[in-house]
Amino acid sequence: MTAQYVPVLMAFVFAGAVAAILVGTSVFLGRGRFRPARKTDTYESGMPLLDSSRRRISVKYFVVAMVFIVFDVEVAFLYPWAVSVRGLVDEGHPWVFLDGLIFLALLAIGYAYLWREGAFDWSGERGRR
Repeated sequence: MTAQYVPVLMAFVFAGAVAAILVGTSVFLGRGRFRPARKTDTYESGMPLLDSSRRRISVKYFVVAMVFIVFDVEVAFLYPWAVSVRGLVDEGHPWVFLDGLIFLALLAIGYAYLWREGAFDWSGERGRR
């Protein structure tokens, strides 16, 4: 019975060895003693920074990012469901279609809530009604 786990153990050992070699190589080559100070300066697109990188970012940026992630995940779940729903209903699983509709209804409620709260308002007048 333990002979079945030998390939899995070998895969874990191989993955650990590759990870150790990659990390060790990056440590050895990454921040060596022979690297000039100019190479470690912060830059963006090859240009030196004009101001401090420790500035405050608007919360609206993070709200838009979270909304994008929510609706992106929705599409990731919706596509496989849409492809397989007809075959599952034909096989005698009618609740699959109902589950998908409930999922879409919950997303529509979330979308309406975000719209009402002004998450899609780019004019900067959020919260003023």
